[in-house]
Parts: sequence; C-alpha cells; structure tokens
Amino acid sequence: MHKLDAKQATEALHALPLWTLDAVAGAITRDFVLADFVQAFAFMTQIAIAAEKHNHHPEWSNVYNKVHITWTTHDVQGLSSNDIAMARLCDQAFAGYAAAAAGR
Repeated sequence: MHKLDAKQATEALHALPLWTLDAVAGAITRDFVLADFVQAFAFMTQIAIAAEKHNHHPEWSNVYNKVHITWTTHDVQGLSSNDIAMARLCDQAFAGYAAAAAGR
C-alpha cells in the first residue's frame, strides 16, 4: 500500500464524482442522505461490515438521515487505493438504497 500522489488521487476521483478531495488532509469525503434514521443506520452497518472485512475503517458521523464519511489511510498519512476502493463500495451500497426509494 502506498500514498497516492496528487495526480493519482485526481484521476481516481474521476470515477467518484460525488466525493470531495481534501488534498491538505489527504482524505476524501462525501455526505449521504437516506430516507430516515433506520436506513442511515442500516447503510452504516453495511459499510461497517465491509470495513471490518477489508480492515480499513472510516471516520464518520451520523445525524438522523445523514451520514458523513471520510476515508484516509493513517499508515501512509494520506490517501491510498484502499480509500478509493472503500469509497466505491460506499457508492455501490448507497445506490441500492436510492434504487429502492425510486421503486416506491
């Protein structure tokens, strides 16, 4: 695992357009808005299980239906490919909730 340089980080984020790069902190962040607290908690649980499986854990917060997630890799003091992979996983998990809401 290695720290992504600025060019690598920018290129990786082209596939993750809803994530914001904080180049100074070496992190990416995104806010997710779900239908209610139960869905937000279910989404966080899904991410928590994946994070444990990948041994890579987010910095996050939750207020009612909103979940704020930050990915960074402390071992490299910045952004790594692990963060990009976990952000992609978050987007995929959230897409399931968005699809279910659209089907109602």
